[in-house]
Amino acid sequence: MPGTDPFEAARLVVGELPHLPHLPELPERGAGAEMIGRTAALLVDLHADVVAGRWRLVSRPGRDERYASELLERDLDALEDAAGRHPGPLKVQLLGPWTLAASLELPRGDKVLADPGAVADVAGSLAEAVASHVAEIRRRLPKAARVLVQCNEPLLPAVLRGHVPTASGWSAHPVPEPAPAEQLLASVLQAAGGDAGVWCDAPGPPIGMLRRAGAAFVAFDASHLESIPEEDLGEAIEAGAGVLLGLVPPPPATSADIDVIAGRARRLWGRLGLGEGHWDAVVVTPETDLEGLSDHDVRAVLTRCREVGHALREPEGDGDWRGDD
Repeated sequence: MPGTDPFEAARLVVGELPHLPHLPELPERGAGAEMIGRTAALLVDLHADVVAGRWRLVSRPGRDERYASELLERDLDALEDAAGRHPGPLKVQLLGPWTLAASLELPRGDKVLADPGAVADVAGSLAEAVASHVAEIRRRLPKAARVLVQCNEPLLPAVLRGHVPTASGWSAHPVPEPAPAEQLLASVLQAAGGDAGVWCDAPGPPIGMLRRAGAAFVAFDASHLESIPEEDLGEAIEAGAGVLLGLVPPPPATSADIDVIAGRARRLWGRLGLGEGHWDAVVVTPETDLEGLSDHDVRAVLTRCREVGHALREPEGDGDWRGDD
């Protein structure tokens, strides 16, 4: 989200997305407000700080970790203030274990990904952090029906294909073994209590692996629809998995005809051979981050998400989809 005021952002989210609000991210506040810093600040018995512009594991809490923790505390205060009586589900998001391992550095400077033992330690710490974070959300918002945890894994395909470069840039980190890689992700998802899924903003998201790891939902952007393994996605939806689908583009394309925006999802559904009833599994989201947009444009995008979601639940071409449900 744009801006630096967490209370304003939380009110906007809860007002525009009353059925599934989320904990906003405000990266304009600097290091510690972005996803790597926020996730690192939650790790249990591990510490990280910014060294040479990158987050690195360190032996004790530093200034950047403390700042990230303070920002998250303010964000939670703002969410509690705006959604304290919210009776439905809400969502929080953190980096998943593989993207975190490919983003954090070891004390000596290479990625955590270079050391399998360190990867396991970070994943174990992250699993504890997820459980603690969910417990804190439930304490602050006791009326919330469910707390959904979205593990952001944009680098997972690169990790699984051996495309993450080493510190020298002359080679790449080796591909992890499939079964341990899956189990490591599963350990973090399980820590959320069964309501965790994975967002993968990269071509060719490994839908099959995510489902085997226990993802309750998968999330991806419409720009990657052509690279989706459709058989795996269809099987996941048939098995009851949810889908967070990034359909709504930023302005000025936000104002495109609703059926044009929804058409990309309808065509996918047609290829998958899914019935209309399966639209209940879909949550429509923005196609990209909203950072840098004005408040007016953010509201326009979020409103369009609601409108497209309603449209998908109506027969194609039926204009009578607007309402309060």
